[in-house]
Amino acid sequence: MLSVSLLLLLVVLCALVFDYINGFHDTANAIATVVSTRVLSPRKAIIMAACLNFVGALFSTQVAITIASGLLDTARFQMADIHQPAALAAKLQHPADPVSRYLAIQLSPITHGLLREYTAGGEPSQELQAAMVEDLNHALTLTELYSAERFAGIALKPKIEAKARNSSRLKPEELTNTNRALLEKAYPHELDSNQQAFQVVILAGILGAIVWNLITWKYGIPSSSSHALIGGLCGAAIIHGGLPSVLWHGIVHKVLIPLVGSPAMGFILGFLLMGVIFKTLAQVHPGRVSASFRYLQIISAATMAFTHGLNDAQKSMGIITMALVSARMIPEPVVPTWVVLSCAVAMALGTSVGGWRIIKTMGHKIIRLEPVHGFAAETSSAIVLFVTSHFGMPVSTTHVISGSIFGVGASKRLSAVRWGVAQSMVMAWVLTLPAAGLVAALSYELLMLVGLGR
Repeated sequence: MLSVSLLLLLVVLCALVFDYINGFHDTANAIATVVSTRVLSPRKAIIMAACLNFVGALFSTQVAITIASGLLDTARFQMADIHQPAALAAKLQHPADPVSRYLAIQLSPITHGLLREYTAGGEPSQELQAAMVEDLNHALTLTELYSAERFAGIALKPKIEAKARNSSRLKPEELTNTNRALLEKAYPHELDSNQQAFQVVILAGILGAIVWNLITWKYGIPSSSSHALIGGLCGAAIIHGGLPSVLWHGIVHKVLIPLVGSPAMGFILGFLLMGVIFKTLAQVHPGRVSASFRYLQIISAATMAFTHGLNDAQKSMGIITMALVSARMIPEPVVPTWVVLSCAVAMALGTSVGGWRIIKTMGHKIIRLEPVHGFAAETSSAIVLFVTSHFGMPVSTTHVISGSIFGVGASKRLSAVRWGVAQSMVMAWVLTLPAAGLVAALSYELLMLVGLGR
């Protein structure tokens, strides 16, 4: 059985491997159009994309914070976290210390009823243990759990105590993590830490995403690395602690709505921008238009590469930060500088390898691209990625650039787009979340089987 520190190190290494794979898997998002239109050679395009991926990764952490705190409940208690259920039941049945007296007041009527039937010294029933878990999880949401008198004599870390004193001002995810730390200190023998088990959840989620990414890369399918990671995390969390382990409000508003909205917005912007360009330059000779947009497309491709780093590199930053928070290494989901730099480097190195199979799909199979089409598609995609990154939405750059290319092609005529390719791509998108989740769930079971869990 690995210690928490070794598991955390393994999580960090695997997150950086995922970032590297994400880089070469998604290189095509930034450079497929500029390569397919022959504005830049593949080598020059990849060097440009790698450099701007690195720079973009340094500019924001909003998406990373969403990944770290808005998708999974890292503080939630499970029945396995009650290390000594009989001792905890006895303390709640006959509360003597200030914390137990406070918690006894907060117990649900069901728990009170089960405690009245409980015989001290015996093994609590499954129903009583489940009821105590629910009450502990309710306590995680209470802003008044901490008071100086209640926790007098309990050794607390200065950062945890400082946060607890200002619990009414904390965000929900900060509050639950702070209260979890308080309860673990108040009941050091009765409650077991969830640090080790949750590191396994995160590790399994990363492995699920890596495996799915490699499968789609092998067959040249432009699927989403972002949603592979999110699907992997959800699958591992559900197999670990059930549906309540996932923050479904965050999944719906930060993942599922942008999942549909971002490629649709890319399609609309690509369609409109291409329409404006057609009308504005209708009387200009096609040769002059093509020559002018060859230079403009370098700028648009550079912007696309920058926004790819701005959004995609933050996924691994968020994973590592989540692991650090759940391991109590940092008190809140604020991305450390070393995490930002290491993920930026991993993304840039992966991008430098390139993803030639996916470049072929993105650059040639959807529509026949000219520099003007590439400029419109990349500019539209960059706008969508800037906006979603600003609001902390972990969208798929693959989805966005694909939607923009479809929009640009449709602005000419609907038959210009190879809709059969679109259908297969949409199927890959739909399958990504559940497929990565299933692989991650299997990975979790294997990791627990070989003894990485408790």
